[in-house]
Amino acid sequence: MSREQFWFFHPFRVRYSEIDGQGVVFNAHYLTYFDTTITEYFRALGFDQYADAQTSGIDFHVVKSVIEYKAPVRFDWELDVGARVARIGNSSLTFELAIFLKSGEDALVTGEIVWVYTNQQTHRPVAIPASIRTLIATRERHLPA
Repeated sequence: MSREQFWFFHPFRVRYSEIDGQGVVFNAHYLTYFDTTITEYFRALGFDQYADAQTSGIDFHVVKSVIEYKAPVRFDWELDVGARVARIGNSSLTFELAIFLKSGEDALVTGEIVWVYTNQQTHRPVAIPASIRTLIATRERHLPA
């Protein structure tokens, strides 16, 4: 993945508490970086996912997480984490994510997160509404509105 594939980035600085005995970011922290970036992605779109879930009783569940480590990420590095919606299904969103050194071009880590829009009482999938699809398509030009 390359930097130009993303319109949205969220900055991070690797904290000492996030590295392991090898001096690189401990593997579980990459999912935190991705999750935080997705939250900020929706904030940038003007969508309050938390408020929507409280009102509608429908929210997204993570059903798949994939991380591919291409290079180590070390303490005190300044990072940009890119996020984009690569695909919208009937009830699912597939995010592609990549971690870059601040202003770097090569992805150090890439990932895929799949969410399913789910009724919070039944835990069954429901269709993603047109309003959310349209909102995402305003920035993700490769997706149909």
